[in-house]
Amino acid sequence: MCSKTVSSLSKEKTMNSDFVRDEDERPKVAYNQFSNDIPVISLAGLDLDGSRLEICSKIVKAFEDWGIFQVVDHGIDSALISEMTRLSRVFFALPDEEKLRYDTTGGKRGGFTNSTHLQGDSAKDWREFVTYLTYPINARDYSRWPDKPDGWRSITEAYSEKMMALSCKLLEVLSEAMGLEKEAVAKACVDLEQKVIVNYYPTCPEPGLTLGCRRHSDPGAITILLQDQVGGLQATRDGGKTWITVEPVEGAFVVNLGDYGHYLCNGRFKTADHQAVVNSTSTRMSIVTFLYPAPSALVYPLKIKEGEKAVVEETITFAEMYKRHMSRHVEGASQRILAKEKRLQEKATMDMQSKNADIKM
Repeated sequence: MCSKTVSSLSKEKTMNSDFVRDEDERPKVAYNQFSNDIPVISLAGLDLDGSRLEICSKIVKAFEDWGIFQVVDHGIDSALISEMTRLSRVFFALPDEEKLRYDTTGGKRGGFTNSTHLQGDSAKDWREFVTYLTYPINARDYSRWPDKPDGWRSITEAYSEKMMALSCKLLEVLSEAMGLEKEAVAKACVDLEQKVIVNYYPTCPEPGLTLGCRRHSDPGAITILLQDQVGGLQATRDGGKTWITVEPVEGAFVVNLGDYGHYLCNGRFKTADHQAVVNSTSTRMSIVTFLYPAPSALVYPLKIKEGEKAVVEETITFAEMYKRHMSRHVEGASQRILAKEKRLQEKATMDMQSKNADIKM
């Protein structure tokens, strides 16, 4: 298995075999083949009675149609966004030995991760990332927060605070859409937990063979992503038959619903499968803020309309839901591996039969 950082591997002429994905998992759409299918919604006036209803209706429709959309005029200071982005890039430009001081191997929570390879995956993701566990505040472990570059820790604190406020505003919209009090979804979460992940996708010698981040849905309540202008975030709403590349919009955040939010709304609002692709000419970066419920929070619809059935068969905790989420991934990966082995075996048998037939002739 490869032990080099992905940044180091980006300088090589050919793809390391650890990152080569099966053909059915490889990118189908280019990183810069942008689509405008994803709605872009202005939040200007969201807190004003005169315009709130119209803005909320746009958000609700986006959640119902796609489960993913972009927001602008969100009130987050552009200077804070720029500084968070700048300092993140400085970190990933550091020598490997500096980044690896915060290596997450051995079960460490938070810090620098060189690629990912979940159990059962056929290949590793072409990315590096830093994980900050930011909320609850009393659970922060600053020993796992990189101390370089100077100022990154304090900027991340300020950034995560603004992201928490924006996340809660969007959860209020979901609550109201179900005819509940504004705080209903937040209360269901029991104690909101936040994680900030800064993804760095180095250039790739053979981008058509791999993914920056494998196809997945997010298990939490809601996710807010800041991407640069390179492009690479892709989403599907037909089970992976077709993919679109989300067009980068300067200053915008991409919002998507997580599985937990999907269940609370009894399936009314969608959770979109998404992935990240890479390219051979430009590095790419995204800053993702995940909002999770507490492990003890219950997974069950907050409201079920007359005549509807619950989308979940039983009430379980989020901790159990997350465990099942990961188990389904492992099971699906195992099935793909078995199917691949079967295809290879069938091909080998056919090749042998064809070779024997030629000999007889």
